Amino acid sequence: MLQLLMLIILTWVPPQVAAHPLPQEPGELLLGYSAQGRPITATQFGDGPRKLVVVGNTHGAPEGNTYRLTIALIDYLRAHPDLVPPAVRLFLIPTINPDGIALGWRFDAAGVDLNRNMNTNLDACPENDWRTTVQGAYGLTADTGGPYPDSQPEIRLTRAFLLDAAGAIFLHSNAGLVFPASCEHPPSIRLAEVYADGAGYTYSRFWPRYNITGGMHDWAGSLGIAAITPELVTGDQMEFTENLAGLSAVLAAADQLLPLPEDGVVAGQPVPAPLFRYWRALGGEERLGLPLEPPRVTAEGVSQTFQHVRLALSHAQRDTIFYVQSEPLGVAVAAGRAYQNAARDSSEVVAAGTGRLFDETGYTLDAEFLDFWQRGGGLASFGLPLSAQFRAPGTDGRMRTLQYLERAVFSYEPELGVRLEPLGERLLLLEALQAPTAAYTAR
Repeated sequence: MLQLLMLIILTWVPPQVAAHPLPQEPGELLLGYSAQGRPITATQFGDGPRKLVVVGNTHGAPEGNTYRLTIALIDYLRAHPDLVPPAVRLFLIPTINPDGIALGWRFDAAGVDLNRNMNTNLDACPENDWRTTVQGAYGLTADTGGPYPDSQPEIRLTRAFLLDAAGAIFLHSNAGLVFPASCEHPPSIRLAEVYADGAGYTYSRFWPRYNITGGMHDWAGSLGIAAITPELVTGDQMEFTENLAGLSAVLAAADQLLPLPEDGVVAGQPVPAPLFRYWRALGGEERLGLPLEPPRVTAEGVSQTFQHVRLALSHAQRDTIFYVQSEPLGVAVAAGRAYQNAARDSSEVVAAGTGRLFDETGYTLDAEFLDFWQRGGGLASFGLPLSAQFRAPGTDGRMRTLQYLERAVFSYEPELGVRLEPLGERLLLLEALQAPTAAYTAR
């Protein structure tokens, strides 16, 4: 049964991925899908080390001119690829909100403003921190920030794709100005100044009309990405000439304007830049734990073990939303004796409630576990559930409610809430026990 379950997990493809054809244009990449299953694509030019991403149409139908502008820039670059210098690989995303275009409004399919939904609590500026009640177009206040930071699938896609970015340009309309990330970030400020000068727009240190919380530019700046928001003058014109000039000015000075991602140091351990950004964006020490070893070079890329997970970077997945992932440590644990022994005694299995049933494995996530799964990144972070909830000793010997997932083991105690079991620590211990001992010496 467990072998069949693991085969299903390893070969399963989400239905919506199989339902859409891959892009046909050269250089066009399928990044993922919106909440309603519409494809989100990017077009690539160049293959240099400094990744620059232009994101069009965050605000759906009302800012459809930024969608048309991004398409026009792609067409121009197809005819003039030499505009992109060797140091840059440039990606243009025509729309991050295709559902908003289809529905004819500013928000995503759930009524969330995608430019108010990112986790901007990572920087040192509390005034831009994410919140549910936000100020939006025309300064109107509404509960459109989403139920929690990074809750929307389009935002999680954006987050994953920008993990290794050097710069990001988020196109909006309409004010005729360019502003950088709000928490002091010199690379963002320089990038905004150069783009504004090239485009002939006004440079503004901050968005002047109301306070933006959960903004994409502020999230990107908090991770060290040079991030700006150009606001077109009009709400209906592409302003192609102006924005081509702004983008050209940035590309001409890419070496000075687009800083390469910097490695981090956590608890005395070096952490490679994409892993460091993933670790910070997905919960840091509180959720993933501290690093337990230096990074390892592997045949596929780089990996590093933290207390609760092992993060892996795959060179083959560069410039996809799967570039950095948590390894499926939960699969090995679920296949082991601990769950089999607990499951034999039906009194130890916690009855399923009315949560979310996953048809792929037949198990349900309920209550606190479902909420933790959703807030922590869902399928991409934790994978599918591989067991029911059950009562058993955790790794520290304390009895608690556990549940196995592909990439984690959830643990619940009323006084502590939901936490991740330390699978990284467990893995390092197993590797040490399995390591060859010193050679036997005959005497």
